[in-house]
Amino acid sequence: MSKKLVAYFSASGTTKKAAERLAKATGADLFEIKPKVPYSSADLNWMDKKSRSSVEMSDPSSRPEIAEKIPHLADYDTVFLGFPIWWYVAPRIINTFVESYDFTGKALVPFATSGGSGMGRTVDELRKLCPNANWKAGKMVNGISDKALVDWANTL
Repeated sequence: MSKKLVAYFSASGTTKKAAERLAKATGADLFEIKPKVPYSSADLNWMDKKSRSSVEMSDPSSRPEIAEKIPHLADYDTVFLGFPIWWYVAPRIINTFVESYDFTGKALVPFATSGGSGMGRTVDELRKLCPNANWKAGKMVNGISDKALVDWANTL
Protein backbone atom coordinates (compact mmCIF):
# COMPACT_ATOMS: atom_id res chain seq x y z
CA MET A 1 0.00 0.00 0.00
CA SER A 2 1.43 3.36 -0.98
CA LYS A 3 1.65 6.21 1.48
CA LYS A 4 0.31 9.58 0.35
CA LEU A 5 1.04 13.15 1.36
CA VAL A 6 -0.87 16.32 0.55
CA ALA A 7 1.60 19.23 0.64
CA TYR A 8 0.10 22.63 0.00
CA PHE A 9 0.70 26.36 0.05
CA SER A 10 -2.30 28.58 0.75
CA ALA A 11 -2.24 32.37 0.88
CA SER A 12 -5.91 33.03 1.66
CA GLY A 13 -7.19 29.71 3.00
CA THR A 14 -8.90 28.49 -0.18
CA THR A 15 -6.17 26.01 -1.12
CA LYS A 16 -5.91 24.90 2.52
CA LYS A 17 -9.59 23.90 2.53
CA ALA A 18 -9.13 21.97 -0.72
CA ALA A 19 -5.99 20.26 0.64
CA GLU A 20 -7.75 19.24 3.84
CA ARG A 21 -10.63 17.77 1.84
CA LEU A 22 -8.24 15.89 -0.45
CA ALA A 23 -6.22 14.51 2.47
CA LYS A 24 -9.38 13.32 4.21
CA ALA A 25 -10.81 11.81 1.02
CA THR A 26 -7.62 9.92 0.18
CA GLY A 27 -6.34 9.06 3.66
CA ALA A 28 -3.20 11.11 3.04
CA ASP A 29 -1.03 12.95 5.56
CA LEU A 30 -1.11 16.75 5.40
CA PHE A 31 1.80 19.23 5.27
CA GLU A 32 1.48 23.00 4.91
CA ILE A 33 4.21 24.72 2.91
CA LYS A 34 4.70 27.89 4.95
CA PRO A 35 6.94 30.76 3.92
CA LYS A 36 9.70 31.59 6.40
CA VAL A 37 8.41 35.16 6.25
CA PRO A 38 4.59 35.04 6.22
CA TYR A 39 2.74 37.05 3.59
CA SER A 40 0.77 40.09 4.76
CA SER A 41 -2.33 41.37 2.98
CA ALA A 42 -0.17 44.10 1.42
CA ASP A 43 2.30 41.44 0.21
CA LEU A 44 -0.53 39.70 -1.64
CA ASN A 45 -1.89 42.80 -3.39
CA TRP A 46 -1.40 41.73 -7.00
CA MET A 47 -2.58 45.12 -8.22
CA ASP A 48 0.50 46.74 -6.62
CA LYS A 49 3.51 46.05 -8.85
CA LYS A 50 5.78 46.63 -5.82
CA SER A 51 4.01 44.15 -3.53
CA ARG A 52 6.06 41.14 -2.44
CA SER A 53 4.02 38.65 -4.47
CA SER A 54 4.19 40.83 -7.60
CA VAL A 55 7.96 41.25 -7.26
CA GLU A 56 8.45 37.49 -6.72
CA MET A 57 6.26 36.54 -9.65
CA SER A 58 8.06 39.03 -11.91
CA ASP A 59 11.37 37.31 -11.16
CA PRO A 60 11.55 33.68 -12.39
CA SER A 61 14.63 33.10 -10.21
CA SER A 62 12.86 34.15 -7.00
CA ARG A 63 12.79 31.36 -4.39
CA PRO A 64 11.02 32.39 -1.17
CA GLU A 65 12.33 30.45 1.82
CA ILE A 66 10.18 27.74 3.39
CA ALA A 67 9.78 27.69 7.18
CA GLU A 68 9.83 23.90 7.74
CA LYS A 69 10.97 20.75 5.96
CA ILE A 70 8.83 17.66 5.45
CA PRO A 71 9.91 15.01 7.91
CA HIS A 72 10.41 11.58 6.36
CA LEU A 73 9.63 12.43 2.73
CA ALA A 74 11.16 9.07 1.80
CA ASP A 75 8.13 7.39 3.39
CA TYR A 76 5.78 8.73 0.70
CA ASP A 77 5.16 7.30 -2.76
CA THR A 78 2.67 9.94 -3.87
CA VAL A 79 2.75 13.65 -3.11
CA PHE A 80 -0.26 15.77 -4.00
CA LEU A 81 1.03 19.33 -4.41
CA GLY A 82 -1.53 22.11 -3.91
CA PHE A 83 -1.29 25.84 -4.51
CA PRO A 84 -3.22 28.83 -5.78
CA ILE A 85 -2.57 29.97 -9.34
CA TRP A 86 -0.68 33.26 -9.43
CA TRP A 87 -0.10 34.91 -12.80
CA TYR A 88 -1.08 31.65 -14.57
CA VAL A 89 1.56 29.55 -12.76
CA ALA A 90 2.37 28.24 -9.29
CA PRO A 91 3.67 30.76 -6.74
CA ARG A 92 7.47 30.88 -6.58
CA ILE A 93 7.44 29.19 -3.16
CA ILE A 94 6.29 26.03 -4.98
CA ASN A 95 9.44 26.25 -7.12
CA THR A 96 11.44 26.41 -3.87
CA PHE A 97 9.56 23.35 -2.62
CA VAL A 98 10.07 21.10 -5.67
CA GLU A 99 13.76 22.05 -5.86
CA SER A 100 14.30 21.31 -2.15
CA TYR A 101 13.68 17.56 -2.24
CA ASP A 102 14.59 14.50 -4.25
CA PHE A 103 11.32 13.34 -5.77
CA THR A 104 12.97 10.69 -7.99
CA GLY A 105 10.47 7.91 -8.61
CA LYS A 106 7.69 9.58 -6.61
CA ALA A 107 4.37 10.52 -8.15
CA LEU A 108 3.86 14.29 -7.96
CA VAL A 109 0.25 15.29 -8.47
CA PRO A 110 -0.41 19.02 -8.71
CA PHE A 111 -3.78 20.51 -7.83
CA ALA A 112 -4.69 24.17 -7.78
CA THR A 113 -7.27 26.75 -6.88
CA SER A 114 -7.87 29.96 -8.76
CA GLY A 115 -10.17 32.91 -8.88
CA GLY A 116 -10.65 32.46 -12.59
CA SER A 117 -7.70 31.09 -14.54
CA GLY A 118 -6.80 27.50 -15.28
CA MET A 119 -3.52 25.69 -14.68
CA GLY A 120 -1.96 27.35 -17.72
CA ARG A 121 1.65 26.20 -18.18
CA THR A 122 2.08 25.39 -14.49
CA VAL A 123 2.83 21.68 -14.73
CA ASP A 124 5.24 22.19 -17.64
CA GLU A 125 7.14 24.83 -15.65
CA LEU A 126 7.32 22.66 -12.51
CA ARG A 127 8.38 19.58 -14.48
CA LYS A 128 11.46 21.47 -15.72
CA LEU A 129 12.49 22.16 -12.10
CA CYS A 130 12.00 18.58 -10.94
CA PRO A 131 12.39 16.26 -13.95
CA ASN A 132 13.01 13.03 -12.01
CA ALA A 133 9.54 12.93 -10.48
CA ASN A 134 6.71 11.00 -12.07
CA TRP A 135 4.49 14.02 -12.78
CA LYS A 136 0.76 13.37 -13.11
CA ALA A 137 -1.77 15.61 -14.82
CA GLY A 138 -2.76 18.60 -12.74
CA LYS A 139 -6.30 19.43 -11.76
CA MET A 140 -8.19 22.55 -10.79
CA VAL A 141 -10.20 21.74 -7.66
CA ASN A 142 -12.38 24.84 -7.29
CA GLY A 143 -15.85 23.71 -6.30
CA ILE A 144 -15.12 20.03 -6.91
CA SER A 145 -17.12 17.58 -4.80
CA ASP A 146 -15.52 15.14 -2.36
CA LYS A 147 -16.62 12.27 -4.60
CA ALA A 148 -14.99 13.89 -7.63
CA LEU A 149 -11.79 14.40 -5.60
CA VAL A 150 -11.72 10.72 -4.66
CA ASP A 151 -12.56 9.60 -8.19
CA TRP A 152 -9.75 11.77 -9.58
CA ALA A 153 -7.23 10.59 -6.97
CA ASN A 154 -8.14 6.96 -7.66
CA THR A 155 -7.39 7.35 -11.38
CA LEU A 156 -3.74 8.21 -10.73
